[in-house]
Amino acid sequence: MSKASEIAPPAGPGTHTDGDPLGEVLHLLQLTGTFYCVPELSAPWGIRVPDLNGQLVLIAMTEGNCRVEFENGDELTLSAGQLVLLPRGHAVDLSDAPGNTLTPLFDIPATRHNARFETMVHGGGGALTRMTCGVLNVDHAAADRLVSLLPNAIFLDSFDPAAGAWVQSTLKFLAEEARDPKPGGETILTRLTDILVVQAIRAWLETASDQETGWLAALRDPKVGRALQAFHQSPQVGWSVGGLANAAGMSRSAFAARFKALTGEQVMQYATRWRMQLAGAELRQGRRSIAEIAAQAGYESEAAFSRAFKKTTGRTPGSLRRA
Repeated sequence: MSKASEIAPPAGPGTHTDGDPLGEVLHLLQLTGTFYCVPELSAPWGIRVPDLNGQLVLIAMTEGNCRVEFENGDELTLSAGQLVLLPRGHAVDLSDAPGNTLTPLFDIPATRHNARFETMVHGGGGALTRMTCGVLNVDHAAADRLVSLLPNAIFLDSFDPAAGAWVQSTLKFLAEEARDPKPGGETILTRLTDILVVQAIRAWLETASDQETGWLAALRDPKVGRALQAFHQSPQVGWSVGGLANAAGMSRSAFAARFKALTGEQVMQYATRWRMQLAGAELRQGRRSIAEIAAQAGYESEAAFSRAFKKTTGRTPGSLRRA
């Protein structure tokens, strides 16, 4: 495996507690499983996976080996019990050996079991490789911001004691379910895949603990992090700089200065942008009226919300919903 700055090997897992602002963000990491696939590949084989438009892609190995080649030429070799997460779904080439012919992913016949789950058999009939793959979206402003900070690839090695023996057990269970599906098997596969995604992100966060500024540093700050956690839990509340300073246990001026130094934003600028991100997600989902979304964002009128939304995003709520 060639070491590259874009491939970030994680350290051990973190811990989510009630007083952990970063754990709160992970709690908000609402994954929507767009698609899951369990390929059975026999040597020689090669697959060209296209760019998947910013979606998270998980490749979890349950049997055999897989070479992952990135667009910049970096390579990663996965064995059973290991996985890689591609937070932005960049294109990759997968194969069991260098020089294999690469078949475009969507040209390979697959058995579709329902709208979100399929199995695939492909290759030349030699040694077997099995994996579980998930293509997922995130549905929360916190998750979107967190994903934007992640490297292009996160490698998780279950043989590293820091990763925890449960990763190996989980992948073994995935392999058993994929080989011999039982009632509810699809649900188990999708839930466990989601858990592995969160674990990979949580493990990477341990390696980012030395950042002195930025959003992650603000979340880790004992006082600013406490205020951010309070805001993220209830963004619709009519927060003021003073109210968030009280949550942080700081004076108003000291909190405002510390917040700006860490995040690069004014307190209320951050609050407004965060609310508009949440509102944008609601508008795209189309489940609530604009008036309901305005009230949820803490605005007393739809007009005031629409003005704030356009000022922050550059477009009206109605135009985003129509798009």
